[in-house]
Amino acid sequence: NYTILSEDDIQQRQEEDITRISTVLSLSRVSASILLRHYNWCVSKVHDAWFADEEKVRKTVGLLDNPVVHYTNVKELTCGICFENYPRDRIHTTACGHPFCSSCWKGYISTSINDGPGCLMLRCPDPSCGAAVGQDMINLLVSDEDKEKYSRYLLRSYVEDNRKTKWCPAPGCDYAVDFLVGSGSYDVSCNCTYSFCWNCTEEAHRPVDCGTVAKWILKNSAESENMNWILANSKPCPKCKRPIEKNQGCMHITCTPPCKFEFCWLCLGSWSDHGERTGGFYACNRYETAKQEGAYDETEKRREMAKNSLERYTHYYERWATNQSSRQKAISDLQQMQAVHIEKLSHKQCQLESQLKFITEAWLQIIECRRVLKWTYAYGYYLPEHEHAKRQFFEYLQGEAESGLERLHQCAEKELQVYLNAESPSKDFNEFRTKLAGLTR
Repeated sequence: NYTILSEDDIQQRQEEDITRISTVLSLSRVSASILLRHYNWCVSKVHDAWFADEEKVRKTVGLLDNPVVHYTNVKELTCGICFENYPRDRIHTTACGHPFCSSCWKGYISTSINDGPGCLMLRCPDPSCGAAVGQDMINLLVSDEDKEKYSRYLLRSYVEDNRKTKWCPAPGCDYAVDFLVGSGSYDVSCNCTYSFCWNCTEEAHRPVDCGTVAKWILKNSAESENMNWILANSKPCPKCKRPIEKNQGCMHITCTPPCKFEFCWLCLGSWSDHGERTGGFYACNRYETAKQEGAYDETEKRREMAKNSLERYTHYYERWATNQSSRQKAISDLQQMQAVHIEKLSHKQCQLESQLKFITEAWLQIIECRRVLKWTYAYGYYLPEHEHAKRQFFEYLQGEAESGLERLHQCAEKELQVYLNAESPSKDFNEFRTKLAGLTR
């Protein structure tokens, strides 16, 4: 349901679309390119709009039929920017006929190109004119560096403005993906080996939907978790309100300078009012009495809720992160396996490399299973608490998946090591092959 496109493939498709429009509408390739760019490189949209109202399209896009300004037998023209007089051969115009000298044109176009992709919609410098400036004018007047930039913008616009294509989001990857919308799964595997979701461009996250992934990623980076931690694990100094964490020791707390206020950790009262009669350094009778009277109920309840929420989040996040790091290590192990170990194993066990494909397949399965298992923890975190049966069934399936994956990972990592370190062919290697292939299925 998708096609991976290299830069050459993109260029070829772009040229084919320009040729198609140029031929059907009897326009120059430059005009066809301007039209397609305006309609986001959609050939059918160009056809529909053009045949519905050609005049309106020409006006909107800036493809004028006739010049706005006419000249008859004049040897010199005045540039509309610098107002100097120039011979006709040093004056250039677009379809509108507004005259500007080579130097002003060059400065105008170069500035626009250096400002970014907006140069693809460049219009005549005359404020009252909407005539489009085509690539022919750009190639005629600007430096090679600016020509190259413009060509890059034009090529990238074919991907970025087209709703059916997207760049692979992996760092440094130059491949694009042409996707057949409405074809079911959004999972895409690029030629660079990176897998991502076409819909949200995050890494592939099946079976979790894009909304859950967005919430989970936001939660992992949000300040809310910092605030939750502060609420659950600290108390504010009664004097300066700075949050203080107590991780050991007695109940006598001294705030940091310049505050230096001394207080009781439990009741937050001044330490000068405490001593042996209030319970000493490790208890506080005032706190216990006030708690029984309900004075601390609301504050403690809030703190307890924050602590429970944080503990629950930490439970899911740690397992999510563990599977992520295990997957990264599995990818590294697979690369090492393909680069070094397969050849070594082939030599030691007297097996053809083609007969050892089952090992590579096992590692690819481990990598994919780690990805799926990782995202089940994000799914589990957002599973409603009241849906007990659903949660119970989900946790059972998750446990089974985790157990099966650990057996496979153990076999591919630890048990394989025995055969890699063997001095001679092992009699039970075929048994290992059967076991690993069985766990991979």
